[in-house]
Amino acid sequence: MQTLKEIITIVPKLPPEIDGLGDYGFRLAQQLFADYGVRTRFIVGDPNWSSNTLSHSSTVSVRSPQALSALLPPLDQVVFLHYAGHGYAKRGCPFWLVQALTEWCRMGGRLITMFHELYATRPLLSSALLTSPLQKKLAIQLMQISDRVFTNRQCYAEKIQMLSHHREVTTLPVFSNIGEITHPIPLQARSRELVIFGSSSTRQRIYQQTSLLKRICQSLEIQTILDIGADIKLKSDLPIRQLGIQPAEQISQILSRASAAVVDYPMDSLAKSGIFASYCSHGLLPIVISSRLHNQDGLEMNRHYWLANCKLDLNQAQAIATAAYTWYQTHSLKVQAQSIAQSLELFIKL
Repeated sequence: MQTLKEIITIVPKLPPEIDGLGDYGFRLAQQLFADYGVRTRFIVGDPNWSSNTLSHSSTVSVRSPQALSALLPPLDQVVFLHYAGHGYAKRGCPFWLVQALTEWCRMGGRLITMFHELYATRPLLSSALLTSPLQKKLAIQLMQISDRVFTNRQCYAEKIQMLSHHREVTTLPVFSNIGEITHPIPLQARSRELVIFGSSSTRQRIYQQTSLLKRICQSLEIQTILDIGADIKLKSDLPIRQLGIQPAEQISQILSRASAAVVDYPMDSLAKSGIFASYCSHGLLPIVISSRLHNQDGLEMNRHYWLANCKLDLNQAQAIATAAYTWYQTHSLKVQAQSIAQSLELFIKL
């Protein structure tokens, strides 16, 4: 076993660019170093990404097996892959990535894979769905060559167990990429502010539901809606204050004092929503707008989040906020770093 406490992590991109997998991998690496002294060297899968500040990273010159193989470490080191096919290829089929890692593993390399997604399954007419059989084939190949496997949804874990030789797959819903707080203040002591945070498209969908937002504001006595993200054109009589794109630390401060926040995300996939995770980790009331009503991953509607489909008093809102925060603690950043470190102990001395 090697004595140098270093791993190589593969991500599509890294900060300062906005990328869910990159942010996740970067924050996890920071925690692994803080808690266990494990250093991370990154391999970035986007040839167009560059940084003048991250000296511990390398970027593939092109997306080819040869380019990636040239950056892979000696066989006594561990590679940690953050995988979602669309992050490494336009239509979700990164043949170059899977081929290079397969050859490296055949020579004795050790691979840990975090499956953020498996393959396209939604009934949508898109190029990603049309390539679903190829995506599935590549995902299965990665499952088979991986020594340890993690994922963020229990249904993904069950699929991985069915499709591969892995009988133990660790499920870890995503942590908050904008930070966490340890002692959230009660809702009654918070400002009467409602946060809407996320991509332009998801926020636009939320604002289209004007009557629902008005009902939420009335029920919670909201005085101001704080809009966080890239500027969008809004025509509304709601009390909206557009804050634009904000750094993670500032978003964390806003969530720490706000009473509630809205996310537009399928209920059956909330465990992989970084926005939902950020709400839960800051102790406010998460409000979910969803077209697919299905509980999963230990989450229950109107217990861990509010659907705004019933009346809510302050005590009920506080109970939901507390339950959401408690659920989050089972897979916080620190907990996930511990789980990854325990897997690394099989290969390196910590």
